[in-house]
Amino acid sequence: MATGESWAERTLVARVADWPVLAAGHDSDEPVLMVHANRVTAVSAAARASGAAVGLRRREAQRRCPDAVLVASDPARDARVFEPLAAALDSVTPRINLSRPGQVAFATLGPSRYHGGDAALGERVVEVLAAALPRPAVVWVGVADGAFTAALASRPSRPEHPLAGPTGAVRVVAVGEAAAFLAPWPVSAAAAHLATPAGEEVADVLARLGLRTLGALADLAPGDVLGRFGPDGALLHRLARGLDPRPLSARRPAPELAVEVELDPPVERVDALAFRAVALADDLHSRLARDGLACLRLGIEVETEHGEQRRRSWRHEGGLSAAGVAERARWQLDGWLNGPAVDRPTAGVTRLRLDPEEVTAARGRQLGFWGGETRIDEGAARALARVAALLGTDAVTVPELGGGRGPADRVRTVPAAAADITSDRVLHPPGAAGPWPGRLPPPSPALVFADPAPVQLADGDGRPVVVDGRGHITAPPARLGHHLVVGWAGPWPADERWWDPDRARRRARVQVVLADGTAHLLALEQGTWYLEATYD
Repeated sequence: MATGESWAERTLVARVADWPVLAAGHDSDEPVLMVHANRVTAVSAAARASGAAVGLRRREAQRRCPDAVLVASDPARDARVFEPLAAALDSVTPRINLSRPGQVAFATLGPSRYHGGDAALGERVVEVLAAALPRPAVVWVGVADGAFTAALASRPSRPEHPLAGPTGAVRVVAVGEAAAFLAPWPVSAAAAHLATPAGEEVADVLARLGLRTLGALADLAPGDVLGRFGPDGALLHRLARGLDPRPLSARRPAPELAVEVELDPPVERVDALAFRAVALADDLHSRLARDGLACLRLGIEVETEHGEQRRRSWRHEGGLSAAGVAERARWQLDGWLNGPAVDRPTAGVTRLRLDPEEVTAARGRQLGFWGGETRIDEGAARALARVAALLGTDAVTVPELGGGRGPADRVRTVPAAAADITSDRVLHPPGAAGPWPGRLPPPSPALVFADPAPVQLADGDGRPVVVDGRGHITAPPARLGHHLVVGWAGPWPADERWWDPDRARRRARVQVVLADGTAHLLALEQGTWYLEATYD
């Protein structure tokens, strides 16, 4: 689609439904919950039908789907199992881009002409992926102007895809119809595509201002959006109009920005190659930073002792950090060296190359005059990136404050690779301070239990203590199980997300001090008291 100010390249996006579940060895008709850090990261179709959803706490998801099997989330496994599917698409086009395991994208100009149109090309992609799947699953394909519109077109939605079959479905958005197709989608969908904290903040502000859909955002004047919300708002506005986010600034980098290493003797182990990839990622990041650039698409290439060459491209709209480059290199190397025997290299790797295939101008950072980021901070960040590349992205985490009423909601851990540890803005995100009606007063408890245990709280006559609908406690607590209560405070009632029946929670908390000098935080939910935390 061409306009007077920009363009959007015709793009196909294909995704395998519930890919993390399939990569873990389960079928979609099995109730499965993929869990990381006590949160659900993916669910099977059977679990979703029971009410489980991504983002729920593990206990809440198990309450909705008691028969579900819990499986630890593992992005490296997802990428390794997906590599044969990406390799199968090389027969359709050699220009495959991976944004995440389970999803691929490529420009359709040449392949579409060869296969007889966008619809025929989409059906061919479904056929190829369905034949390469490790177990039966549905393949969703979207074709549209721009990667963002195609990605949304590949999502299951109603009405169903017009070209649907037993193994997959294809939705083709006609040329020039991207903006109309995007109009009913929420602004948060565009923020998720950019994958930057600033974009999510802008999307949240827009929603609070009443601009909840991409159509409403697209109706605004570009200059007004840029002046009020800055570059991040302008990128969201471009996506809302069906335009590529960076067609004017993204460019092919100079060849000398690529980094590579010759390996003698040849290396056959993934961990040894990953260690070399970490050093290359640091070198690449330094070269790009020197020129004020950020990498949007990365090419990972290896050559073996027998002359075999493998190359794969990974893309990230938010820009790849040094840790992100090392992480994707590790995923790809694991997929090549530990994949199916027929696809593995027949000899050790003698050359590893990281090539920034597409770059854009870096946004930069404004350092504080007094204090702020230093070389020590940068050194610590690089050390964490090296450890994360060796042990896995989820092995190194940092604390992050979050908004919430309970202690478990206020502090959480996030992968170090997903946060700029030198920035207080990320580790102390906006909104963490409140207001949060019903939030516990300081001090915060020292120990918060991941799985609170049920307890019995009784009054002096041995009757259960409860909190009524007005937030009043029925009687002073006297005993916690077999322990004598000598002091208490509360209750602090909290009626959370009352507007959302699926996520609504009503709780009341009290603090108790026992005769042995210990202090605890108790939470009442659905008629049962739970030992939520302990004070130091």
